[in-house]
Amino acid sequence: MAFLLALDQGTTSSRAIVFTDSGEIKAVEQKEFKQFYPKPGWVEHDPEEIWITQLEVAAKVLKTAGLNPSEIAALGITNQRETTVVWDRASGEPIHPAIVWQDRRTADTCQELRLAGHLPTVREKTGLLLDPYFSGTKIAWILDHVPQARTLAEAGKLACGTIDTWLVSKLTGGQLHITDVSNASRTLLMNIHTGDWDEELLELFQVPRSILPEIRPSSEVYGEVDSSQPLAGIKIAGIAGDQQSALFGQTCFEKGATKNTYGTGCFMLMNTSTEAAVSENNLLTTVAWKIDDKIEYAIEGSVFVGGAVVSWLRDGLGIIKSASEVESLANSVSDSGGVILVPAFAGLGAPHWDPYARGTIIGITGGTTAAHIARAAVDSIVFQVADLLDAMRSDTGVSLKELRVDGGASVNNALLQFQADILQIPVVRPTVTETTALGAAYLAGLASGVWNSRDDIAHHWEVDRRFEPQMAASKAAELRSRWGNAIERTKNWVNGEPTA
Repeated sequence: MAFLLALDQGTTSSRAIVFTDSGEIKAVEQKEFKQFYPKPGWVEHDPEEIWITQLEVAAKVLKTAGLNPSEIAALGITNQRETTVVWDRASGEPIHPAIVWQDRRTADTCQELRLAGHLPTVREKTGLLLDPYFSGTKIAWILDHVPQARTLAEAGKLACGTIDTWLVSKLTGGQLHITDVSNASRTLLMNIHTGDWDEELLELFQVPRSILPEIRPSSEVYGEVDSSQPLAGIKIAGIAGDQQSALFGQTCFEKGATKNTYGTGCFMLMNTSTEAAVSENNLLTTVAWKIDDKIEYAIEGSVFVGGAVVSWLRDGLGIIKSASEVESLANSVSDSGGVILVPAFAGLGAPHWDPYARGTIIGITGGTTAAHIARAAVDSIVFQVADLLDAMRSDTGVSLKELRVDGGASVNNALLQFQADILQIPVVRPTVTETTALGAAYLAGLASGVWNSRDDIAHHWEVDRRFEPQMAASKAAELRSRWGNAIERTKNWVNGEPTA
């Protein structure tokens, strides 16, 4: 039996999972780390804390599994995407906190670039929109706001990257400065058709090429963990951004296969094979992965606040003490009592892309209880996912036979049933819902010879439960119409008069 180690570096926690060569979980370890909100709309992490927590759980999971590093066939990394770190090449020390994907501080910069007419070029080359979600404007912001940073960058003394790049650098003692094509495709700086950094984009976003990592395939033996580390000698052989990794972990290898991950945000990806499909509905065209010399693509919709709305119920409102309580509280009422919660805490993602939207709760009456608020919060996840799928159907013409789901909130049976009802298609949960980490393990195992092909991998995917629609289509349409009305009331709240 062969074992794979997956490092799953997420937005709120660092995880490590050991998988067997049959795709089963042998051991899991996880540790949360601190979120920083220095100003409204700003979100930061401590890069060193990310590294330390990730290393701790990786070392601990081997101990839990009763394995030595020499017994691990390969290591795969999957990570929160777009979150950006800039560090000193010589010391390896970050020059600024990591700017997280949720951060909106560069919204005005993106707006200026849109008004200057740069969106068509950016869309054609990157498949993305001009939004502070992506890494390019975050890198430029750090270079412009940390004293001497731009001068040091031009002199080749700084390095930057997304979290995968940061972890590989730390794991290899600074020897490797690399990223994979899926992560690079989320920076606004890579041409998704060539798979390389684009000079015109680098000039537009004022990011010097010298600080950027080398772009590599998603499945390849890149090197080994440095001898000074607890994981010494393990091959690093797979890298993918978390959502692309989940698509791979769900074995969505065929064109049209679609998955949705319920994490801090919600992320829906549809495999479009070698076609970089262009969206007419504000969805993103992104690289799914590159294996050997072949780049494959996906179309993606991103919801900024998915499972994070449950954290807000716990930490912000205090109506639950733990995230696990939300299902029973929400299920204590038959519906939300007419309450609609739009969790646009950091603006709206796809298909709206409004960084100036803010959250709202509509429909409160004297009879509204904490249970109704909790139910509306859970419902908001479902409605946002439905908006994504509608846009995807419109762009591709694909009528899905099913939606594969994973992520933390996918354990909530009531949520998945409501999702099937609103979508009016089956929702399928696999036996292993840790598909983000599983995808990284699959990519690493493919490169290191644990599996010979994707067919070998697909053999291991199994269904845990299938949720069939039970609601009348007319009722689902009515609920979605009310949701749409509520969405319109959140738009442009910060930057002007709310939309009526």
